[in-house]
Amino acid sequence: MIKWLTTSFWDFIASKILRNRIGLLVALVLFTLFMAFQWQKIRMTYTEANILPKDNDISMQYKLFLEKFGEEGNLIVIGFKDDAFFTEKNVRLWEEFINEIKKDKAVDLTLSISDLKVLKKDTLNQKFNLVPFVNNNQFSDAYLKEKKDELFNNLPFYESMLFNKESGAVRFAIYINKDIVNTSKRKEFVDKYLNEKRVEAFEKATGIDLKISGMPYIRTLNSQSILGEIGLFVGAALGITSLLFFFFFRSFRATFISMIIVIIAVMWSFGTIGLLNYEITVLTAIIPPLIIVIGIPNCIFLINKYQQEIKKHGNKAKSLQRVISRVGNATLMTNLTTAAGFATFIITDSDLLKEFGIIASLNIIFLFFLSLIIIPILYSYMPLPKDKHLAHLEKNYIQFFIDWILVTIKKKTIAIYSVAIGLLVFGIIGITQMRISGSVIEDMPKNTGFFEDIRFYEKEFDGVMPLEIMIDTKRPKGALKSATLKRINELQETIEEIPELSKPVSLVNLLKYAKQTYYNGNPEYYELPTKQEEAFILSYIKNSTGKGKENLLKSYIDSTGQFVRITTFMRDIGTDKMKHTEERLAQKIEKLFPKERYDVAITGKAYIFEKGTHYLVHNLVISLLFAIFLISLLMAYLFRSFKMIIISLLPNILPLIITAGLMGFLGVPIKPSTILVFSIAFGISVDDTIHFLAKYRQELIANNWRIKKSVYNTVKDAGVSMLYTSVVLFFGFSVFTLSSFGGTIALGGLVATTLLFAMLSNLIFLPALLLSLERSIANEQEFTEPTIDILAEDKEEIETENE
Repeated sequence: MIKWLTTSFWDFIASKILRNRIGLLVALVLFTLFMAFQWQKIRMTYTEANILPKDNDISMQYKLFLEKFGEEGNLIVIGFKDDAFFTEKNVRLWEEFINEIKKDKAVDLTLSISDLKVLKKDTLNQKFNLVPFVNNNQFSDAYLKEKKDELFNNLPFYESMLFNKESGAVRFAIYINKDIVNTSKRKEFVDKYLNEKRVEAFEKATGIDLKISGMPYIRTLNSQSILGEIGLFVGAALGITSLLFFFFFRSFRATFISMIIVIIAVMWSFGTIGLLNYEITVLTAIIPPLIIVIGIPNCIFLINKYQQEIKKHGNKAKSLQRVISRVGNATLMTNLTTAAGFATFIITDSDLLKEFGIIASLNIIFLFFLSLIIIPILYSYMPLPKDKHLAHLEKNYIQFFIDWILVTIKKKTIAIYSVAIGLLVFGIIGITQMRISGSVIEDMPKNTGFFEDIRFYEKEFDGVMPLEIMIDTKRPKGALKSATLKRINELQETIEEIPELSKPVSLVNLLKYAKQTYYNGNPEYYELPTKQEEAFILSYIKNSTGKGKENLLKSYIDSTGQFVRITTFMRDIGTDKMKHTEERLAQKIEKLFPKERYDVAITGKAYIFEKGTHYLVHNLVISLLFAIFLISLLMAYLFRSFKMIIISLLPNILPLIITAGLMGFLGVPIKPSTILVFSIAFGISVDDTIHFLAKYRQELIANNWRIKKSVYNTVKDAGVSMLYTSVVLFFGFSVFTLSSFGGTIALGGLVATTLLFAMLSNLIFLPALLLSLERSIANEQEFTEPTIDILAEDKEEIETENE
C-alpha cells in the first residue's frame, strides 16, 4: 500500500507553506472575497422541510393531491374569544383592518363578517343564490347581536369552520394565492398586513385580543425566528470559545489568530450555502456556529504543539515546521472523522439532510486547511511566545486533573469497569423507553406569541395543522353519486368522533347546507339529501352560477368530478396517538371504500411530516451505523489491528448509549433534531481517540513496549489538549441551548453531554482497556507500522527521550 502521508510528505507541505506565505495569504483573501460574493445568492426557505424522498408513495400521493386541489396550506385565520366584537364600533374597526387586506392581489378569498355569504333559495329560477350575510348599511349593536345569534344557531355549515358554538370563539379566514405560498411574497404579505404594530393598534382600539395562525403565518414567523438566531449563535459561539481559549492560553495573539480562522470559516460556510444554491433551513442555520465550535479544537492542537516545541528548544522555524509535519496527519485524520460523521447524512434520501451533510462536511475540511495554513504563517511574523504564554502548560488545575486521571486508572480499575457496566445497563434500559415524535410544532419557539395562538386554535377549533383525505372514485362525476356521498358522510362521522381531529369539511357539508336552504333555512334539515331529494337539489345547484359558487365547489371536488377531498385539522398530538388515529381512519376507509372501486389516500402537511419523521429516524440509524463502519475502516487503515478497532470504538459507543438512555428517562423524543446528535457526537469524539492512540503507539516505541509507562505518558501528554478541546466543545455546543427552538436546544444539550461523557471515556475507560488487555495487545504484531504516521517524531527525538 502506498504511504502517501509520510513524514517526508508533510515536511514537503511544511516547506511549501512557510516558503510561500505571501502567496497563500493573498489566495486566502481572494477566495474569502469570492465566497463573500456568494452571499447574495443565499435565500431563506419558504417551504417545509423536504424529508420524504420524491419517489416515496406518500410523497407521490401528496403531489397528486396538490395537482388536483392546489396548495392546502394557504389559509390564515384571525380569531378571538370576545363578545365585545359584535358591536357597531368594533365591527367597523374590523372592516377597516380587513378591507385593506382584501384589496391585495395576494388574497384569493376572505371569510369575514361583511363578506360572509349564505345560500338563498330562488324558487322562480330554481337555483340557489349566494347573498351577503349582513347588510353593511344596517350596522347597529342590536342588528349585529341578532346576526350573531343567527350565525351560531341557524348556520351549522359554518360551525367549527368559523365559530365554536360552545365557547363562543370566532375566527375569520384569509385564503392567500396558492402561487405565492412558497415564495418570498408570502413573507411580504405577512409583514405588511399582520405585523405587530398593525395588530396592536387594532387591539388597543377595540380591546379585543386577536389570535392569528394558519400555516402561511406560522411558517413565516418560524422562518424569521430561524434567521434571527443565526446572529445569536455566531456571536455567542465566538464569545464563549474566545473566552475559553484565552482562559486556557492566556495569550491575546493566540486568541486573535483562532478568531480569524473561525471567522473566515464562517464566511466560507455562508458562501458554500450560496454557491451550492441551497436555502437557509433550521439545519443549515446552525452550520456557521457549528464551524466555530469545531474549528477551535484545531487551533488548540496546533497552537499547543507550537508552544510545546518552543518550550523544548526555542527555535521558531523548527517549531513551525513541526506544527505542520508532526501533527498535520493527526489534524487531518481528526477532521476527516468529524467530517465523516456529517457526511453520512448524504446517504439519506432526505434533501434537507443531504444539504446539511454536504455543507457541514465540506466546511470541516476547509477548516483543516485554514488552520494548517494560517497558524504557522501568522506565527512566523510574530515574536516568540513569552514565558507567561507557556505557563498554561503547567497550570495547577490542569495538573490536578491529570493526576486525578492517573490515580483513577492506576488504582481503580474495578471501579472503572463497574461504572462503565452500570452506565451501559442504565443506557439500555433508557433506550427501551424512548419514543418517536412526529409533531410539526413541537420544536417551534414556545415563548412566542404565534405559538400561544396555535394553542388557542387547538383548544377552540382542534388545531390548525391540515389533514386531508383524497378519494379517487375512478370515474368522472363519481364523487356526486349517492353511494359515494353516503360513504363520505359516514367517514366524516367517524372523524368527528376522534377528539384529536376537528370537524371535517367536504362536498357533503355543502350538500347538507343546500338541503337546509331548500327547506327555507331550517337547521333541522341540515343533513345529506335522500336519493329522492338529490335530483331537485342538485338541479338547483347546477342552475346556480357565479364566482362564489365556483369558489365553494372547487375547494371540495376537482373539475372532472372524479376526485373529492375531506379536510380536517389536527391537534399537536404525540406519535402514538397519531398512529392510533391513522389506524382508526384506515380501518373505516377500508370498510367504506372497496379498493376495486376507490383509491383513498390520507395526506396533508401534518401527515407528511409525521411519516417523514419515521422515515428519517430509520435512515439516520442507518447513517449512524454507516458512520461507525466508515470510521472503523479509517481506524483499520491507521492502526491495521482488529483489536485496536474494537478498543477505539468502545469508549465512543458507550457515551452514545448513555445519552440515548438519558433521552429515554428524561422523555426527550427521537425526532429529526435529536437523532442528529449521535452521528455528530460520534464523529467528533473519535478525534480524541485518534490523538490518544496515536500518541500511545509513539510512546510504546519510545519506551520499548512498556505498556503502563506508555499509557501514563500518553495521559500526561494528550490529556491537556483533550481537556481543552472537550471543554470548548461542551460550552460551544451548549450555545445552542440559547435557541427558542426545542430541536436546536435538544441538539446542543445532547451533543454537549455526549462529548463530555466521551472525554471522560477516552481519558479513563480507554486507558483502562489498554492496561487490562496489555498482554494481548502490547506487542509489535498488534502495532505494526501504520499506513499513516499520525504523530511522526524523528529518530533523534525518540533517542533523546530514551536517554
